[in-house]
Amino acid sequence: MAPLRGFCYRRSVSEGSVLKVQRLHPKAQLPTRATAGASGLDLYACLPDGELTLSTDPVRVTTGLAIEIQPGYDVQIRPRSGLSLKGVGVAFGTIDSDYRGEVLVTMWVFGSRTEHRVRHGDRIAQLVVTRLATVSVEEVDALSVSERGAKGHGSTGS
Repeated sequence: MAPLRGFCYRRSVSEGSVLKVQRLHPKAQLPTRATAGASGLDLYACLPDGELTLSTDPVRVTTGLAIEIQPGYDVQIRPRSGLSLKGVGVAFGTIDSDYRGEVLVTMWVFGSRTEHRVRHGDRIAQLVVTRLATVSVEEVDALSVSERGAKGHGSTGS
């Protein structure tokens, strides 16, 4: 059992478990993990010269950071549940391994909320790293039969 654990650890490190982060602005904050069990890293707004007021129109909020992850991994920008409860939306996004530009977070308000202020250093989203599966695309004449079939949205319950 011990050799297997060692192998998994070495494999993980050698295959890119490090997220490289470059500060594009000196006051940008590096992503942080709020708790040991958190699946995502918190991303922070980089607005050192002021604040931004969100409305119902989507706005790209700067983080002041660029990232690099090894090919074979996917970096996702996801909403923070605390902001969602306040009526602040974050667009789910994917950052490909070959992108080297600034990480931007698309945000807006929804529901009865009319605006929300974002200040420098506010936690605005979470960044989640996942391993990708390499698949090929094969065109077929028909797909296999399943119990669910083509039943879509809401077909398995609410």
